[in-house]
Amino acid sequence: MSVSIRDARHSAQDRRWIQSRYPEYLEDLSRSSLNTGMFPAIDAHGERQDESMARWFADDSSHPLVILKDGRRVGFALIGRPLRHQRDQVDFRMAEFFVVLEARRLGIGREAASLIFNRFAGTWEIVEFIYNKPALEFWRSILDEYTGGRYHESSTYSEVRQRFESAGLRDPRS
Repeated sequence: MSVSIRDARHSAQDRRWIQSRYPEYLEDLSRSSLNTGMFPAIDAHGERQDESMARWFADDSSHPLVILKDGRRVGFALIGRPLRHQRDQVDFRMAEFFVVLEARRLGIGREAASLIFNRFAGTWEIVEFIYNKPALEFWRSILDEYTGGRYHESSTYSEVRQRFESAGLRDPRS
């Protein structure tokens, strides 16, 4: 299995694919929110979705990526950078991460996450909704393997945050 990532900014097809899958991603988040309203249901913010997508692709501080398996699109990630004056604590944030249902539990997300961490060296932060058990298990497992257990986790309000360092071992497939 060959997993790779690529910058989605340079491809109108990648951008359209991400936009077409974004409602599925929001539906996943909505289900995990246990009807708390933390994540909107599909179409609740339809007008804002297009604006949000436009910012992803126009903002120099974000890195929209498409995840591929054997050259086929199977997911996306959005890597965010805090404002320059806020980068003393975190260099990168995993803002969005999604793998389509039919490609889950095959190791694709795990390999894609490692490729992403290797591509962007620095201090990372990942935030999950505390009741999103699948996301918590996924990221804890990924980070335990990637960092050898050397990450810091904290909980505040309804979020779990993990912070860790990536050495940025740039992979030629990314």
